[in-house]
Amino acid sequence: MMFRWIFPALAALLACAAAPPRALAQPEAKASTLLQIQKRGVVVCGVATPSPGFAQLDAAGAWSGFDVDFCRALATAVFDDPAKIRVAPLTAKERLAALQTGAVDLLLRGAPWTEARDAGQQLLYTTITFYGGQGFLARRKAQPKALEIADVTVCLQQGTSLELDLADFFRARAADYRPRLFPSFDEAVKAYEAEQCDLLSSDIAALHVARAKLSQPGDHTTLPDLITKGPVGPIVRQGDDQWFNIVRWTHFAMLSAEELNIASANADEALESESPDIRRLLGVDGDFGEGLGLSADWAYRVVKQVGNYGEVFERNLGQGSPLAMERRQNALWSKGGLMYAPPVR
Repeated sequence: MMFRWIFPALAALLACAAAPPRALAQPEAKASTLLQIQKRGVVVCGVATPSPGFAQLDAAGAWSGFDVDFCRALATAVFDDPAKIRVAPLTAKERLAALQTGAVDLLLRGAPWTEARDAGQQLLYTTITFYGGQGFLARRKAQPKALEIADVTVCLQQGTSLELDLADFFRARAADYRPRLFPSFDEAVKAYEAEQCDLLSSDIAALHVARAKLSQPGDHTTLPDLITKGPVGPIVRQGDDQWFNIVRWTHFAMLSAEELNIASANADEALESESPDIRRLLGVDGDFGEGLGLSADWAYRVVKQVGNYGEVFERNLGQGSPLAMERRQNALWSKGGLMYAPPVR
């Protein structure tokens, strides 16, 4: 009885083994973001608004800011023209969907980098262009140290992670504090200026914006210590390594230029440098752009037309801007900060 089904089964098995293997189904290839951008003729950058210092629109309809300059740097790398950009202002609810559907090529300074956002939404953080985090605004006449404050009243917006992080900060230090919660950050700022609290707490960038709007900005200072980490930077879709690398290395090139003392004013002169590092970065020797699909001199053009990282920071956020922000963690690693770029080799 056993032989009645063994032989047919064996024959079927041999037939399967002799048949050519089926090709495995492959996922549909996505069109290269770089090729789409080149065909379209502009880089489309999604920005968070309102974001004074980062992305702002003037009365003439022109965009400016730290994030906008990075978009201009990408356009320079691709087109040799910083004007070939389209800025798309997006609300917090719109940002991720806009990137996932291809409505924008990247998000500039989206939500702070976390594991959940990096791994769970089919998106990738390319690099950190700004080290933020929650801090405090205080009156200069008091100017306490953030890690020593206790028994203070703190104004902040209600219903955000800021509220929870503030509670964790004081609980971990077994220090008393009195939170004053407001429906909006603007209301918290008004209460702080009216001296209804000792400190104002929010993201460090928001605190600099708030200080600039006070009647006497010079009477207030942001404390140097941060109680949370809030790294932000350009976000791209998963699945396009070339565009990921272009975005990341544009930031690295601007950092390297600052470290090598190459700025928009002396970029032409730097082409004659004997320094191997400078010559590689600017495309005089080697081909820095080949693996990215860009011209050899793309980094030179970015620095010449947009500037190095320090220039972009200074004119939009730094002491020469209305925000008067200190570099702190955003200074180069060689100057006590966290900004660091791998070598161009």
